[in-house]
Amino acid sequence: MFQFFDMILSPFRWLVSVILIGFHEAFNFIGLSGSSGWNWTLSIVGLVVVIRAALIPLFVKQIKAQRGMQELQPELLALQKKYKGKTDQLSRQAMAQEQMALYKKHGTNPFSACLPLIVQMPFFFSLFTVLNGIGNAASNKNQIGALSPQQVQQFDAASIFGAPLSSTFLNNGGNSVVIVLSIVMILAMTASQFITQRQIMAKNMSDQALASPFMRQQKMLLYVLPLVFAVGGINFPIGVLIYWTATNVWTMVQQFVVIRNMPTPGSPAYRAWQERQRARGKLEPTARSSGATVATTDEDSQPRGQRTQPQRKNRRKR
Repeated sequence: MFQFFDMILSPFRWLVSVILIGFHEAFNFIGLSGSSGWNWTLSIVGLVVVIRAALIPLFVKQIKAQRGMQELQPELLALQKKYKGKTDQLSRQAMAQEQMALYKKHGTNPFSACLPLIVQMPFFFSLFTVLNGIGNAASNKNQIGALSPQQVQQFDAASIFGAPLSSTFLNNGGNSVVIVLSIVMILAMTASQFITQRQIMAKNMSDQALASPFMRQQKMLLYVLPLVFAVGGINFPIGVLIYWTATNVWTMVQQFVVIRNMPTPGSPAYRAWQERQRARGKLEPTARSSGATVATTDEDSQPRGQRTQPQRKNRRKR
């Protein structure tokens, strides 16, 4: 099983190592030492930029899929009520068919919302296996992926603040800096993930979506997932923690930009976007808006009441 998993990750491991080498050589060219831990750290951040930039089209699909899932929540609830208590095979089959028809109608499915995360996982595990195998490869003078034995030894010796990038919280070699830096990176990783999910729920979901059972599950995951990553983070090399924190920060900033400029209709972020558009004169005021907008609407109605052109024409005829 492990060999099969390793065979699947092999091409991703090569791709990850090639990107790392490319950035490493670029930073080396501009003056950073090849054995510097900051050179390899910036190379890991560069890897994040390349992967996340390539995933932007999938991210757009994810946003559309999430909105579609929110829009069909009332219809899904009605469907569940329709087949509530019916456990026979025909009813379950009919419910599944109607559910698939709803997904098709709204152009979405649960898988699309998870697609960017699924695509990222092979790269994450590949980087994990690369950094996790640095120590053994360096001692045996072997290569990992596209990393030559010399580059493997450079990476193995690379450190930031005195903490080797290939060290973990549990395997710290008695280095207290590794423990402190691991804790800081784990906290940054979990906090950035929590903030990202929290801003989606607080700002970019409609009232109907927030009241759905699906939302209650999401709220539970909001607190559970950071704990899972925090516990798992003690096994991650510092280099992997840097990668995961950097990709979470990218997601957080990207999500902020999307929520501000392309909010979900009916959400608090959408109402704030409408107010900004009205303030810029790009959106016509409506009677459903706030008091300032209603006043504008009343002012607009006054000139319409003053138009008495037919009366003026009649007076001229007389």
